[in-house]
Amino acid sequence: MGRPGVTFRRFGWNSGQDTFDVMTVDTSDIQITTVKDEPGAKNLKVEIPVDRVQAAERAAAAFYAKRARLPGFRKGKAPLGVIRKQYRGEIRERMLQNLIGDGWKLAVEQERLKPIADPAVRDLRFDDSGPLTFEFRVEVKPEITLQRVGGFTLKRTVVAVTDDSVSDQLEELRGQKATWIPVEGAKPVQGDLAAVSIATHEEGKAGEPRQYQVVLGEGQAIPDLEEQIARLLPDETTQATVRYPDDFGDQAKRGQSRTVTITLHGVKRRQFPDVDDAFAREAGDFESVAALRAAIREDLEAHAEREADADVRRQLMDELIGANGLEPPAALVQRVLSAYAQSYGVPDDQLERFTAEFRPLAERQVLRDLVIDAVAERETLQATEEDLDHRIEELARLRSTEPAKLYASLQKANQLREVERSITEEKVFAYLLGLSTVANA
Repeated sequence: MGRPGVTFRRFGWNSGQDTFDVMTVDTSDIQITTVKDEPGAKNLKVEIPVDRVQAAERAAAAFYAKRARLPGFRKGKAPLGVIRKQYRGEIRERMLQNLIGDGWKLAVEQERLKPIADPAVRDLRFDDSGPLTFEFRVEVKPEITLQRVGGFTLKRTVVAVTDDSVSDQLEELRGQKATWIPVEGAKPVQGDLAAVSIATHEEGKAGEPRQYQVVLGEGQAIPDLEEQIARLLPDETTQATVRYPDDFGDQAKRGQSRTVTITLHGVKRRQFPDVDDAFAREAGDFESVAALRAAIREDLEAHAEREADADVRRQLMDELIGANGLEPPAALVQRVLSAYAQSYGVPDDQLERFTAEFRPLAERQVLRDLVIDAVAERETLQATEEDLDHRIEELARLRSTEPAKLYASLQKANQLREVERSITEEKVFAYLLGLSTVANA
């Protein structure tokens, strides 16, 4: 039921709607009852009395009366009856937006909702002589109960950094500093950059050629196509049938064959710099190759330590999920999958394959977030303003900037919540790991 004396300041209840005039909204006459609960969702019935509906209609009509420009009347001087007739649909829409927004704000407060999406409004009913009624169906963050959060034995394994791994990293750095040198009169080999044009044949006719830059051996083209390119000399053209691999990303093309016309326009080959003290100075202002190798080793060792810590956290989360028999809510998993697909720009015809491949990852992320939120709330481990200030100061020192400027930059980019979340996660894992045993392998 509605509670007396509850008020909210209204700014518009949903992004995408217009911003209403700031005003105090009394919601004591709005009645909210739970229709039914279901896993991950709540269904609430809202009843708004007729006098409030009529007042909202008058307010909406007045809003348009002040702004309307009608023939024969000065702005804001048209009779209210004319306004109601001319703007009937707009007045109704604004009235409903305001009333539904009032109901939603009260529902969030009264039911202490933790919505994960905007509510769905359904079964809306009202007439001129009765109350307005409708239902909210809202997806909410499910509450989980953790019976066991400690007593686990975890193994921490730090991968040793070898001379070979240092050399591999040095070779990768050398590749980044390489330059591309044109090669005359030679067929491209693995690692070469080939400039080609490719025309695909449809119904026996070659289509418009498209230009590509392909580094052979790096998986930038299907194997059959790379094989054909490697047979050509610069300025040579060939026509061939190529087959898409059975594991090709686009399901519709897997195992399919296409006739193509390929022209090789040019070949470039990497010229790698010598690994000497001059290279070391250019790579990072190191005095010698020995100093560069030492720095690479230090970075790799730090990375190995971080990976070992991350693996311990993964083990801990697996133990927690298994010990408490947690199952990921389907609605949350689907939201995460949709976010993944949008982030990666997955086309519609690949969504089914993408969803199947990434579902385990999405399920794990959902459970991980639910566990962290539950522990943070139970143990009061959420990031505080003081925590955030300290972290901003640390980041500012690393970036050689002022904390206030960094704070403003993160706030503008909507990244403050990410910083807060990372602090909360650190505090939660520190607490949980203190309840278990971590053995170094």
